[in-house]
Amino acid sequence: MDIQNNKELAEDKVLILYLLNKIDDGIKNDNLYKIVSSSKDINYFYFQELMADLKATNLVCSFTQDEENFIKITTDGKNALDLTKSLLPGLLKLKADTIFKKENSNIIEESSVVTEFIPQDENNYTVKCKIVEQNETIFELSVHAASREKAKQISDNWNKNANKLYPEILKLISSENISSEN
Repeated sequence: MDIQNNKELAEDKVLILYLLNKIDDGIKNDNLYKIVSSSKDINYFYFQELMADLKATNLVCSFTQDEENFIKITTDGKNALDLTKSLLPGLLKLKADTIFKKENSNIIEESSVVTEFIPQDENNYTVKCKIVEQNETIFELSVHAASREKAKQISDNWNKNANKLYPEILKLISSENISSEN
């Protein structure tokens, strides 16, 4: 490998550490790739090699929360970033910061509404509708569906309308004045 390739490899690793350092709670691998590849022309396989190297040297770690895998910078990674941050050109930092702000707000919005449907048998499904904030589930509702189509309909409806449904459900279940029609 020549000097130029070594410099570029180091710069790419520092870029990943730089972006991870901005995220306290961790980030999904694909979301990190989206930000990195928008900042610099990096293909997915090369990105995975970089991540494997960073994990092997304990500069980043991965963890599982709510059945999702996340990546986070380690203390060693922060120390390495402090020593190598100067390798990142100013224009690349500016571009990465701009893309990070835009993509991170999209990622946070995307990941705040989650649904999954789990088959119980051929005709019965459990649909889990969730609201997740900062990688923590703050609301979860499980619903039975008698067909795959119904499960998909519930899932799609939750994804589209959670911002309206969640406050209504919360209002209904926390209200003391529920009228009964007996």
